[in-house]
Amino acid sequence: MVISSHQQPSASPHLLQFLQQKLGLSENALNLGMRQAKLEQAPLPIVLWSFGLLSLDQYQQVLNWENDQE
Repeated sequence: MVISSHQQPSASPHLLQFLQQKLGLSENALNLGMRQAKLEQAPLPIVLWSFGLLSLDQYQQVLNWENDQE
């Protein structure tokens, strides 16, 4: 469990779209991740990885995608 003392922003619709369309996560997996991320106040990609819903390679793809969005 990852718990942060700082409120994390909600996942953007673009991130959710990337996770679903490019990485193949199901809507159920995303819903579980979003609920847990809110509970833990942790970033969604970290929660998805900690639950085994993203591989380390997929997590790196998310980080690369996020860097490209800035």
